[in-house]
Amino acid sequence: MAKARAKNHLTAVLLFAVAGGMGGLAFAAAPLYQWFCQVTGFAGTPNISAPVVAQPSARTITVRFDANVNPALPWRFRPERLEMTVRAGEPTLAFYKALNRSDGPVTGTATFNVTPYKAGNYFSKIDCFCFTEQRLAAGEEVAMSVQFLVDPKIFDDPNTGDVTAITLSYTFFRVPGGGGEKSQGRAKAPATARPAKG
Repeated sequence: MAKARAKNHLTAVLLFAVAGGMGGLAFAAAPLYQWFCQVTGFAGTPNISAPVVAQPSARTITVRFDANVNPALPWRFRPERLEMTVRAGEPTLAFYKALNRSDGPVTGTATFNVTPYKAGNYFSKIDCFCFTEQRLAAGEEVAMSVQFLVDPKIFDDPNTGDVTAITLSYTFFRVPGGGGEKSQGRAKAPATARPAKG
């Protein structure tokens, strides 16, 4: 009887340990996947970098802007411009607008990627609203900036030499419990960036 009780106790402890381990892995899966994508450029995740001091290329590329909102987030989110033509190697500033359509404050966070996926290694974000959570008061509308550059090496890579347009896509999600916590701040437009022509 004592042996059976000890065996049952050991089985219960092992089952709880396995369940706890699975819960921990599920909790860590999203941040680990995001880190993996940012390091490798997998699934079109752009690089995050400091401004590069280099001579911009004379060649240009079209950057298109896409905006999506998860249905659980009561925001309207859109790019100010649908596309622009930029010089490769030149830091460029673009803006999105977000409007909180709810009657209370809401915090959101954005995920991002670029397509075609093969261009992800050559698309670098220098500063972006997506680096932090964004909190909007009821009815508040804000302009959110992203500063980026396209590495001129994209034209030298045989795998990406045919790329003439890149789409930068964001999806905003509601932060769990994001209706009442303290503000995480809002991204400011970098002072040194110039809006692109085109």
